Order: sequence, then structure tokens, then C-alpha cells
Amino acid sequence: MDAVPGRAVRPIERSVTLARIATARIRDAIVNGDLALGAPISERLLAGSLAISTTPVREALTQLRLEGLVRIVPQRGAFVFTLSATEVVEICEVRQSLEASAMRYALERHRDLLLDDLGAIVKNMTAARAKGDLKAYLAADTDYHQCFFKHCGNRYMADAYGIFVGKIAALRTHLAGKPRHTEKSFAEHKRMLKLLRRGEIAEALSTLDTHIGRTKTTYAREIEDIAAADEQGRAS
Repeated sequence: MDAVPGRAVRPIERSVTLARIATARIRDAIVNGDLALGAPISERLLAGSLAISTTPVREALTQLRLEGLVRIVPQRGAFVFTLSATEVVEICEVRQSLEASAMRYALERHRDLLLDDLGAIVKNMTAARAKGDLKAYLAADTDYHQCFFKHCGNRYMADAYGIFVGKIAALRTHLAGKPRHTEKSFAEHKRMLKLLRRGEIAEALSTLDTHIGRTKTTYAREIEDIAAADEQGRAS
């Protein structure tokens, strides 16, 4: 039987495709710090900058709300997410637990692949720092931590981490402006890789715990920037 014209190939859903593109672009803007924590988001301005209608932008913001990157307040509009000090601590505690487990499983199940990938990522981080390319460095930083989940062999663990990865990346960008934070972070990434290659797992896990824990202590000391962002969101 001949195929029925128009039914053999599924048509492209233009609005869905545009919504996905808009979601990726807006997500990147939040993660990279182009849209600041607590900043108001204008559907009209975003649609204009992306050269699309407001409908896919609205769909994108709905998706980003599910990811925790956007707050939608009735009668007031959309805002980039903010976190209280308590929420930052809670996310760090979840990270410490999940990443430590993922590191152990990745070493047990795919040690060589893990070490090869981490080595390549550290080279990317080194090159980005040499060029002064902070965005490339922070993207590699995100890749480094996701590498544990890539090789841990547990998709549920990876999915659990995926719930927070956007917020973690955005916070990483925010922290990059703190004095010497990126320098300390880079040293810890290199140290973890060296320890893992030597098989010194306990020391690597301890370094990971310290590495993530510094986010908690940084915000405990300098929480005013998140408080200011919260205030900005409430006042908008």
C-alpha cells in the first residue's frame, strides 16, 4: 500500500522547537550571569532579542520554573531565581551526599573513563584560565562535577543531581566574583584528580567535601548579595 501523502513524515512542530531553543538560550543567560539573580524577566524584551513571538518565551519560562531557575509571581511577572542562605546550605548538603556517592560508584564501575574525562576537563580549565575566559572555565567546572554522574552507572542518581544542576551552575557563576574563589576552586579540582589517580579515595572525598562546603561558608559570610537580590525581586 502506498503511503498516504502528508502522513508518512511527521511535520515539525515549529512552536515546540522555538520553545526549546528559547528555553536553552534563557537557561544559558541565567547560568552565565547575563540575567542576574532576582532580576525581573520581560517576556516582550526576551521575545524581541530572540526574534520570536512571546508564546514560545512564555513556554520556556514555564519550563525553567519547573527547573527552579525562574520564579513566576501572579500579577507581577517572572524573575530569575534567588536562594536564601538556608537554601544554599541545603543544596550544598545534597551535593556533598550525591557527588560523594557518584564519585565512589564511578571509580568502582568506570574508573579509567572517569579519570580520562576528568583529565581532559582539567586541561580545558587550564586553557580557559590562561585565556582569561571565565565562562569557558565555569562551563568546564560544571562538566567536572557532572562527570561523576556520567560514569556512576546509576541513572536515578544522575537524574536527582539534574534537578539542581542549573541552580548549581548559576551559583558557581555568582561565586566566581568573590576574591580568590576561582583560584581555590581550580586548585581543588586538580588535587582531586591527582588523588583519584593515586587511588587515595578517602583524601579525594575529603577534598570534595571541603570544595563544596566552601560555598556554604562563602554565603554565610556574604549573604547580603542574595538578600539584596531577594529584596529586588520583592520590590519589582
